[in-house]
Amino acid sequence: MVATRITTRNARFQLLETLLNNRTKRHRSGEFIVQGVRPISMALDAGWEFRALIYDDNRALSSWARDVLAAAPRAERIVMAPELVAELSEKTEGAAELLAVVAMRPDDLGRIPVGPDFFGVVFDRPTLPGNIGTIIRCADAFGAHGVITTGHAADAYDPKSVRASTGSFFAVPVVRAPSQHDVLAWVDEHRGAGIPIRVVATDEHGDQDVSEFDLTQPVLLLVGNETSGLSNAWREAADVTVSIPMAGSASSLNAANAASIVLYETHRQRRNLDKKS
Repeated sequence: MVATRITTRNARFQLLETLLNNRTKRHRSGEFIVQGVRPISMALDAGWEFRALIYDDNRALSSWARDVLAAAPRAERIVMAPELVAELSEKTEGAAELLAVVAMRPDDLGRIPVGPDFFGVVFDRPTLPGNIGTIIRCADAFGAHGVITTGHAADAYDPKSVRASTGSFFAVPVVRAPSQHDVLAWVDEHRGAGIPIRVVATDEHGDQDVSEFDLTQPVLLLVGNETSGLSNAWREAADVTVSIPMAGSASSLNAANAASIVLYETHRQRRNLDKKS
């Protein structure tokens, strides 16, 4: 395949740059930029579509980078001046060896598998992409089946979110839903099919401690906005609200930290149940 060469900040370079910093154009094009050995490798292993691979052809590529190029033969090759690769890498020093332009997957709740052991996470109106990525990473680590963002929110495909997930973005289905209505209709559909999903909200003023609630049943966990918490609509939709018991002067936790604790508690309860059975 003949490579496309970019040596100046031409129109093609500027179009690629918008994938980093312009949410509207990123979603209009249906693609995003991924960097890092682990994220690119996981995207490749999970069968995501690679549309382009970007690198500096004056730099000797590692065996890993050569393997990626070989594994994605249909991806366009784009070779750039090193300073342009560095700009797209968003690094203060140096540049990524390889950048991948990857096609987005549809925002279809059907991508999330639902069975008797279902465990999903909703992040309501997140404001920080890094927190989305952190929750995705924790969801992957503790066995969740999918992550949903709802409402007017930060973009899960933002480079900060993808980087913060350290590759888990490609292992766990991540779906954006306009509002709680779409998600609750999906929940009701599965309830009707015999999966008794419990919608569990997290809040510092919960009905009971998270350790006292049975998280071994099918659960959809709700995590609220970093500033204002869950919307009233989600609070009303929840079957139960759980809290994290705390000591000391702190009255609340960062949304991603709180989510990780509840995710771990869910994993702990389910692991203990497996040991007993």
